[in-house]
Amino acid sequence: MSKHEEFNDRLDTEFDHFLLDMKPYVLKNPSKAERHQCALWIKKLCDPDTCAPGLLARKNRNMYARLLLHMLKRGLLELPFTVKPGPGPLKTLPTYMSIYFDEPLSARSLEQNDTDLPAWVTGELRDDTDDSLSAALLKDKLSSTPIAGHRRRKLFEERSPSKPSPIKSSPRRDTRTVDGGQRSDAALDDSDLEARLNSWNLGVSLWACPGAPLSGSSLIENPRYLREKPTPLSPVFNSSFGRSSSASADERRAWDTRGEETDRKLKVLEERHQEEKLKMQQKRDAAIEKILDRKNSEIEEIKGTYRAKQKESEEVILKLEKKVQVLLRESQVINESKDKQIAELKKMSEHSADSLRNEWEKKLHTAAAEMELEKFELQKKHSDDIQELLEDTNLRVAKMEAEYTSRSQATEQILSELKMKVKQQSVELEKNQVLQQKLTQEKAQLEVHVATLSAQLQEANRRNTILQKEKEQQREQHQQSVQKLLAKHEMDVSHVHQEHALSAAKASEVMEDFEIIVAQLKQQLLDSDLQRQHQVRDLEIKFQQEKEELRISWEKKVLALSSEAEREKKEAKIKTAKLEDTIRELESQLERAGESQRQQIQQADMALERLKKQVELSSEKAYAEMKLQMEKVAEDLNRSKSLREMQAKDFSEQLASLRQRYEQQMAEQRSQHEQERTRLQQQHSTEKDSLVQEHQRVVDSLEKQARATLQQHQQQSQEWRKCDTQGFQKPSGLSDFFVHAIGMLGYMRISTLEAELADSREELLSVRALHKRQLAEVSLHREEDRRRAQRDKEESLNRLRSDMESSRRDLERSHQQQKAAVQEKVGKRGF
Repeated sequence: MSKHEEFNDRLDTEFDHFLLDMKPYVLKNPSKAERHQCALWIKKLCDPDTCAPGLLARKNRNMYARLLLHMLKRGLLELPFTVKPGPGPLKTLPTYMSIYFDEPLSARSLEQNDTDLPAWVTGELRDDTDDSLSAALLKDKLSSTPIAGHRRRKLFEERSPSKPSPIKSSPRRDTRTVDGGQRSDAALDDSDLEARLNSWNLGVSLWACPGAPLSGSSLIENPRYLREKPTPLSPVFNSSFGRSSSASADERRAWDTRGEETDRKLKVLEERHQEEKLKMQQKRDAAIEKILDRKNSEIEEIKGTYRAKQKESEEVILKLEKKVQVLLRESQVINESKDKQIAELKKMSEHSADSLRNEWEKKLHTAAAEMELEKFELQKKHSDDIQELLEDTNLRVAKMEAEYTSRSQATEQILSELKMKVKQQSVELEKNQVLQQKLTQEKAQLEVHVATLSAQLQEANRRNTILQKEKEQQREQHQQSVQKLLAKHEMDVSHVHQEHALSAAKASEVMEDFEIIVAQLKQQLLDSDLQRQHQVRDLEIKFQQEKEELRISWEKKVLALSSEAEREKKEAKIKTAKLEDTIRELESQLERAGESQRQQIQQADMALERLKKQVELSSEKAYAEMKLQMEKVAEDLNRSKSLREMQAKDFSEQLASLRQRYEQQMAEQRSQHEQERTRLQQQHSTEKDSLVQEHQRVVDSLEKQARATLQQHQQQSQEWRKCDTQGFQKPSGLSDFFVHAIGMLGYMRISTLEAELADSREELLSVRALHKRQLAEVSLHREEDRRRAQRDKEESLNRLRSDMESSRRDLERSHQQQKAAVQEKVGKRGF
């Protein structure tokens, strides 16, 4: 009972010391709420109802007081002191709260404490104490084991969620900035590309006026062919000839208006075709953007799940490490308590107690070694499971990233190809415009030449009229007949001229139709541009040859007619005297010439009708071929769209199946891990209970033996005292001898006990050294395992990257092959 009271008194004095140490820290605390909480907790600790009369309750109370003092010294209150104390007795503190006692006080709190002291106290302390001793004390206080610092850091990170670590938050920011930069770049590229396409297709160049704001809608509503003025055509005949032939001028105007209408219709058709092409490109770009957005969202979801799983694994590791540390501390506390009890029992027991103690220590060492081995195996298993999970997640993330990069590269290649094609088309359009300008110049020159020839013909007609007037003076009858012939001749010549002008206009229209058809074929069939250009050039050469042949034949006819007229004039001059005789011959000749002219006119009409039919047939064939090609291209596009949609559906189904499979595997692994954890906890609790029970049994047996030896010793001392009181007298020499022998025996026993104590201390030191070595080995094994895991992870990532690169190359090759096949099909259809 005396020992029990001594322990109670000691715990009470310790509690009083804690209260005295708390007082200055509570008074110096700046926040009123924390001071109020401290006062409530001190009142709760001082309340006798909260503290039961037992030792455990007082120890728990002292632990609360010690923890509160430690937190006040740190200057930061944490759970359970941030909440008001509840009614009833105090709850037992969990074992992990002992980590706070291992933490050294920060240098800031020490400096704060020094600054809080008065100046005269700090001066006397500095004068009296030695600097070296104070520096050593500060080093001892600030220095601690790296394991404790690591634990404290993790606990502080867990308790302060409002301050996330920058290391974990920085990758998220980087990924956000990179994703945002990629999206902004893609959006800018798309907008630039759309603006350039609109400008090229509608005849507006962005580089000509970079500062002017342009919009696609305004350009589409007001295209170039409506904004530009129509170019006036040069007249074919002069005004002098126009007065004589008003009907031919009206016909020419009608032909010009029809040509302008056809030009406008062709331009409208071109603009509609380009607008449809733009819409198709915009739809395709929108579909690609949707696919990219969907893949980005899937990648972000996978990354979020991977981070959540990683956090869960880290939390599980932290919990297991805390449990291991708590178990190690509990084993250390148990070992220390056992060592103390054994040391006390050694003094009171004999060699039997020593042998039992040695056997018990051996059993404890073996049990501790087995427990450590099991813990090490469990940690290995746990690390292997975490590595497998990390590898699986890394594989999935790497696959998704590789697919995303491959698709982005494919889209970039397609965009670059489209840009190059647009540039080529613009260059070809410029070349065609230059050719059109040259042709218009040649046409103007030919028209001027025709006008000069018509003027010469008119002069010849005037001369003929003068000669006819001279002939009228000679003979009126002959003049009338000659005037009739000349009038008929002039009418025939004018009719021939009109037919020639109509044929030239129709030929120019045919040439323009051919050029427009060739331009349309060039725009639609990009792959067969070179062959089409050769065909167009051949057609132009043939048309020029035909035009030259027609011009030469017309010139020959005109020369023949002029030569015949001159001959007739000469014959008329020569045969003026013989007109009466030769009137009949002239009439017959005129009749023959009229018949031949009629035959020629009929032949020219037939040739013109044939040309019209050929032109109509060729235009109908070209339009039919164009329609068939457009329908085939539309069918190919629909097929490609359906194939892409099927591929996207298959890919989404594969992703869903993979997700379900991995989620099932994760659930199974979690359930297995939880089952193994519960089984290990049960085994550990059962082994701990068995060890505690064995220890209590051994302690009880040792106490019984010690009590028996004490009783025997007391009985022997009582018998000796009785013998002394009864007056049993022995010789003086013998009594001295017995006293000396008893003293020697006592001295020998004391020396043996001291030697045993020294041996036990050495054994304890050796056991502690072994424990430290084992901890160091365990830490080394953990580091090696981590390094191996990192190496394996890097190797797996490299393998995945190589596999994804190979798959990307294969996909690019297959895409290029498909593209080449489609182009070949389109080229064959164009031919």
